[in-house]
Amino acid sequence: MLLRDQVNKALDALSKVLLGKEEPLKLAMTCLLARGHLLIEDLPGMGKTTLAHALAHVTGLDDTRVQFTSDMLPADIIGVSIFEPAESRFRFHPGPVFTQLLLADEINRTTPKTQSALLEAMEEGQVSVDGERYQLPSPFFVIATQNPSSQYGTFPLPESQLDRFLMRITLGYPAPAIERDLLKGGGTRHRIDQLPVCLKPEQLVEAQQACEKVHASDSLIDYVQRLLQHTRDHAEYSYGMSPRGGLALLRCARCWAWVHGRDHVVPEDVQAVLNAVVAHRVRAADDVASREGDRLNERLLREVDVLGA
Repeated sequence: MLLRDQVNKALDALSKVLLGKEEPLKLAMTCLLARGHLLIEDLPGMGKTTLAHALAHVTGLDDTRVQFTSDMLPADIIGVSIFEPAESRFRFHPGPVFTQLLLADEINRTTPKTQSALLEAMEEGQVSVDGERYQLPSPFFVIATQNPSSQYGTFPLPESQLDRFLMRITLGYPAPAIERDLLKGGGTRHRIDQLPVCLKPEQLVEAQQACEKVHASDSLIDYVQRLLQHTRDHAEYSYGMSPRGGLALLRCARCWAWVHGRDHVVPEDVQAVLNAVVAHRVRAADDVASREGDRLNERLLREVDVLGA
């Protein structure tokens, strides 16, 4: 079976647990193939944790779940050095971050100090404790969930932390017909253990490498650059997209194209992933609402011509 077919088999398996959520599932897989980290923002009970566990299962990744709380400390995430009297030295005890897929559940329930403990791990694939560096497993993928900032007891993620997430997605309420099936069947989370393992970690790495080889033409890169420049030139944005945001957009577009059987990127690939990549990286000048980037992105795609002037 071709590697791409195995990825699509994994998506089919995921759709049996997350019913009617084909697009968010494809975005989550795209994020994983692009070697990024995923932020899922939604109300409690929408399937965020289920998605993370199911994705780990079908890709064969070791996964660990951490429930973030207001009294959690950075050492609870990365680990701590403890003095061993028998050996007369300190020994590092790894924290839950030493896994292939880390589910950081309700990350905005904990303080900024603990949130920032994930920064180095997410960016560098390593952690530093007492002057020593410890490499994390490869592949390493963080799926963080957060409740809307309007809910009580949340600490909004700062821009520097948000930018570490390649994508931000939502799942939303199910369609009425899907919800009826859920109510009749008692939910789908029990199906996770029945899902097939469709990819091995080494095959996932191979798929990531294949995505990097997807061709992006000069005209396609010109289109991406016009999108970036639009966010920088228009007064409706508080600030525009950074070059790192542009690289993230192109990387995800390559993966989206590969999943859909293409060896080159077309504008529709960029448009398909744009909102998930860009919305949390921009802010409207007249509104600081966390979802305001969605409205801006709709206008961005309408106003920036694919072919240029």
